Amino acid sequence: MGHAMKRYFQIAIDGPVGSGKSTVARLVAERLGWLYVYTGAMYRAAALAAMNAGVPLSDAKAVARLVSEAQIGMSNPVGREVDRRPTTLLLNGKDVSWEILSEEVSKGSSVVAVHKEVREALVIKQQEIARTKNVVMEGRDTTFRVLPDAQLKVFLTAREPERAKRRHQQLLERGEDVDYKQVLGDLKKRDERDSNRKVDPLHVVQDAWVLDTTDLTVSAVVDKILQRVHELT
Repeated sequence: MGHAMKRYFQIAIDGPVGSGKSTVARLVAERLGWLYVYTGAMYRAAALAAMNAGVPLSDAKAVARLVSEAQIGMSNPVGREVDRRPTTLLLNGKDVSWEILSEEVSKGSSVVAVHKEVREALVIKQQEIARTKNVVMEGRDTTFRVLPDAQLKVFLTAREPERAKRRHQQLLERGEDVDYKQVLGDLKKRDERDSNRKVDPLHVVQDAWVLDTTDLTVSAVVDKILQRVHELT
């Protein structure tokens, strides 16, 4: 690359809850030796910051201010951190990787995620990360809002019952006692909220590669994406 600014490679992965985004993105990043950025973790961190500070989750401006001032660091888990967490997240220097995975913080994150101000504050942080290294970033607005110029955009999806089954399995593995019907109901509500929210609703962008993972194993999905990366690099 002849010009001074090195342009890092960005893989942006979007898709609904339970489509396998986190697992796939993490494994693709691992295989490539790149940073995995789970944008959902940043919304969870925003909710946790607000909860810790006693700021109402409904107060968009106050939560956004907390986010702007917060130091949010993300890295791939290494050493003792390799304990099935999806990512290592430091909030103002404190490792909150497990704290942000609780159901309470999860619910809080979908409340703060509808605020335009909070989204704007987090998008700035996400873009800063992607400017300094090769990233595999996943979320629900990554392909169009966070990394609109990503060299590879993937929209992962799967049929509803399959997504609910995966999500249910995930929660059981974390020791949360929930039944499948409840998970399916929550998933439908979440889909509706994500697709209909006023700010950055979940949708498929024109230049995204739509990959239905219903009948594919995780490793097959990972291989397909890696093959595409090798074709592009």
